[in-house]
Formats: sequence, C-alpha cells, structure tokens
Amino acid sequence: MNFQISAWCGKKESTVILILISILAAINTVAAVCLTFYGLNAYWLTAVHGRPPSRRKQIAFARRSRVAREYQTAQAAIATSRNLRAITVNNFDDHSFGNFEQFRLDLPQHQAANYAIAPNVAPDIDHNDYWPTVTIQLPIFNERYVSQRLVDAVCALDYPRDRMQIQVLDDSTDDTQEILRETVATYQSQGLWIEYIHRVNRSGFKAGALQAAMPMVAANYIAIFDADFIPSSHWLKDAMRHYVENPHGKVAVVQTRWGHINSEYSLLTKLQATGLDGHFAVEQQARANNGYFLNFNGTAGIWNRQAIIDAGGWHADTLAEDMDLSYRAQLKGWQIIYDNSIVAPAELPVAIAAFKLQQFRWAKGGIQCAKKLLRQIWGAKIRLGAKIQATFHMTGYASYPLMLLLILTSMPLLLTMDMTQTSAVSGAIANSIAPNIVNNLVNPPSSSITWQNSLGGFWSTLMLSATFGPPFLYLNAQRRIYPQSWFRRLGRIICLVMLGPGLSWSNTRAVFAGLFNTGANFRRTPKFAIKNKSDRWQNKAYKIPLDLNAVIEIGLCIYSAICCAIALYKGMYMTVPFMALYAISYGYVGGLTFWQSWQSRD
Repeated sequence: MNFQISAWCGKKESTVILILISILAAINTVAAVCLTFYGLNAYWLTAVHGRPPSRRKQIAFARRSRVAREYQTAQAAIATSRNLRAITVNNFDDHSFGNFEQFRLDLPQHQAANYAIAPNVAPDIDHNDYWPTVTIQLPIFNERYVSQRLVDAVCALDYPRDRMQIQVLDDSTDDTQEILRETVATYQSQGLWIEYIHRVNRSGFKAGALQAAMPMVAANYIAIFDADFIPSSHWLKDAMRHYVENPHGKVAVVQTRWGHINSEYSLLTKLQATGLDGHFAVEQQARANNGYFLNFNGTAGIWNRQAIIDAGGWHADTLAEDMDLSYRAQLKGWQIIYDNSIVAPAELPVAIAAFKLQQFRWAKGGIQCAKKLLRQIWGAKIRLGAKIQATFHMTGYASYPLMLLLILTSMPLLLTMDMTQTSAVSGAIANSIAPNIVNNLVNPPSSSITWQNSLGGFWSTLMLSATFGPPFLYLNAQRRIYPQSWFRRLGRIICLVMLGPGLSWSNTRAVFAGLFNTGANFRRTPKFAIKNKSDRWQNKAYKIPLDLNAVIEIGLCIYSAICCAIALYKGMYMTVPFMALYAISYGYVGGLTFWQSWQSRD
C-alpha cells in the first residue's frame, strides 16, 4: 500500500495536502526534540545531585548527616511494616495532638511503624539565648478540616516562647474563621505569642496576605506553613541552625523537604508522593549543590526578612509567588539553602480533581514566572549553566503541551505512512514519524529506505533515552530516601510515568493561561484531614464540581487507542507501547475524575 497523493486527488490538492502533512510533521518533530531536551535534563540533574556542596555548605550540613540516616532508617521501617495500612499519624486526635513525643521516629521500630513525622532530634545548642526571634506565618483560606491541626502543631514547636511570634493570616469566608479565632484565643490564654489577622479583602490572595502582614512582623526570620502541613516539634530549631551557625551569610531561604502523612491512602497519593520525592531529593538537591537557581516551595521554609525586602516583597502578579520571590532574591545575590534531612510532613490531595487543580496552579504560575523573569536571568552576569537550568526549571510544565502535540499529530501522520517503508521506523513519540513522512513525500520510497532506517534508529535511541529520564530520576530519589526498600517501589515509578500524559490536557490549558494571563487567578487545593485508608472525603465540603475537561480526557483516551490500533495494523510495533501509554494515562485520569465525582454526588 504505497502512499501516492496523486492517485486520489489532483495536482493542486496534492500540493495542499503535502504542505499540511509537512507542517504536521514539522510540529511533531519540534515537539519530540523539545521533549528530548527535558528528558535529558532529568538525567543531568540525577547525575549531579550527589555532587558534594561547597566547603561552607559541608560545614553547615555536617551535623545533619546522622539525622538524615536516622530518618531514612525510620522511613524504611515504616515502608516494610506488614501491619502498615497508611503512612500516617494513626493516633491523631484533639486530645493527644499536643504531645509530639508520640510522633518521634527514634522510638522502637514497632512504634515507629505507625508514624511518618520528621525526626525529633535533640538540638546541639541547648541554651535559649542562642535562638533569634522568629515569626511563623500561617496563610489560610477556607480550611475547616486542617487549620486547627496546623496551629496546634506550630504551637507545639520546641522554641523559646518569647522568641516565636505566630501569625494566623486568615482570609477565610466560612466557619474556618470561628475555628481559628477560638483556637488562637485558647493559645493566647496560655501565654503564647500568637495573633489572628483576618482580611476582608482577599486582594493578591496568598501573596497579598503575606505582604500585608509584613509591617506586623517582629522578627528577622519568617517561617511559612500552608494549612496542610504538620511540622514536628524540632523542625524550627533544625532549620534555624543554618542561620544561627552562619549569621553573616547572605541566606535568603532555608527550604526543607516535604513529607507525606497519607502517601499510602490510594494509588493517586502514592504517585504524588513519588513525584514530590523526586523533586526534592534529586532536583532541589542538584540545584542547591551545583549553584543553580532553586525555589522556595511556598511552605516548610524560613525566609530572611531582609531578603524579602531587598527583592521587592511579595508580588501577586503570578500564581507562583514563591518561585517569583525566590528568583528575584537570587538575582539580588541572595542564596537559598536546601536541607534534604529536615522533613515537614503534609497531606496530599486525595481527589484527582484537587490534584489537577493544584497542578494547574503550579503550571500556570511557573509559566508566568518565566515570562516575567527569564529575560532578567539571561541578562544577568551569571554562568551559562545556571541560566539554562533556570530556563528548564521555570518552563518545566511546557512539556505537557508538547506531549499533547505529539499525540494529536500522530494519527494523521500514521495514516499517511507507508507500511512497507516504515515498519522498521518508529513514530515521533518513540522514533520519529515526522522526518519519515516528509521524506516519503519528497523522495521516491525505493531510494530512501536506508536513509529512513538510519534516521529512525537515531530517533529511536534519542527518544527512548529521553523517555526514561524522569523514571531514572524518581528511582534515584527512592533509593536515596528509602535505601532499604526502594526496590519495592518500582511499580510506583512505572505508574507515575503513566500518569504524566494523562495530565497533558489540563496542564496545557494552564500553560496557555499563564502565557496569556487568562483563566481563574487562584483556586486552592482542598484538604480533608485524611489519615487512614478507612477515612472518607466524599461527603465533606469543598468538593470540586465535574467539568467538561474529563470528557475531553476520555476522548483523548479513545483517540490514543485508535492511534495504537493503527500503529499495530501498520506494523509499527515500536510505536505501539507509546500510544498505549497515552491511552492508559488519559483513561486513568479521566475515568478517575468521573468515578470520584459519582462517589461524591449528593
């Protein structure tokens, strides 16, 4: 079945079709090349994340090596416990929460198997006179299920009471206001330095709340926690050591790693935890160790107040105010420290709609920051490698439109390929449909077989290498965090790879919303205080209504399945797994959205 345009249409129509197919082929090729670079960058970050930091950083981190090993051992014990049903705080209730001794990971193994909270290690500095005043800001909006839990955890921090100012920055419009007012009043009566600050006008959302509270900050250091976090009692002292032991350093932020209290709740939470582990244990570590730009992650970190002022304060013109301020501070010469051994546990979204909403916000915010800051970064007097990594970092979500382009252009290209000439040459997703299509149209098939096979083999090698870049990164992160049980998590890594394409429609919308400043400005990710597998969220408030995007995702699942069938029929067996991957991924994301919406119906 040789593809001959002139056999079924006139010369003019043949030219038009040739041009259209060539355009699709070019788009397909460009998308494949760009995805290749993003994939190869994952290899690079994995390769360099273990590089030893500078001498000054080695001194600052020396005391934490033992802490890291203890935490990893406890994590491994948790992961391998036969009785474990959820990595969570199983005995989490209002009466026992204040006693954080029960959450220690240096307890005997049979007790540690019930908890996954950051290690409670006694500080080396015992005198309170060494600790500077710290302000802890808790920006909250409509979080009736987790807001009190956060305040309780922060008030239980092991830090001199006269040097710990707590600001509850509440923009809530529901009964969260009453919950927080009552909680703050209770702790005030106990002598804690805690303030409740409520804004009627939510201008600027989280960035606006943080900026509005700056005149009321009494300290030179500002710790920030989102509502879904539960810091352990020694988190503040562990993180503040970076400032205390290096008082003259130009450190803007000390960022700590996120933990997960409900990672074992469902497949979705397992995949989220694996992805976040990769971001922190490899990506953030690599950026910190190699002098690249890195970002404050919006929570579980401590800012130097002067760095915020020097960088121009919190801006509300992006949805990634944390990344925005981080890059502006670093452009001013400030440094960000990332400490992988200090962990602040948090609750992961359990609803796929909430997870997609969170991803949408991160994707849109990252692209907005790229629009705002990339020109300044490339104009700054910094080394080329840092500029390149900053570009990859801020435009990371641009990989999702590329994924979508690949699958959308695949069907017409597959339909116009000659089976005989391309059975040994794969499509762009695996090994470049595009160059072969153009070549078949321009050159006689009989004279281009050798050229096609050579180019196809080159693209096969390139794209397969890029495809396995992210899994390689996730695998190394699991080995780093769970050295005794990482091999039991290989299935999660495979499933996480399958999740990516399914998010491409939602995140593509976010990327274009960031490029053109359209869409909703801010929609928070609802949390439901989920701790155990038996907990249910479907009958709680803050449910996200079903929209047409799930229908489109199911449509893309069907479209991908058809592409898979066409590739199979044409003998393009190397392309089939990639098409199947798209079909499964879209089916999972769209199907789970419908299923959870049906479960939570009134």
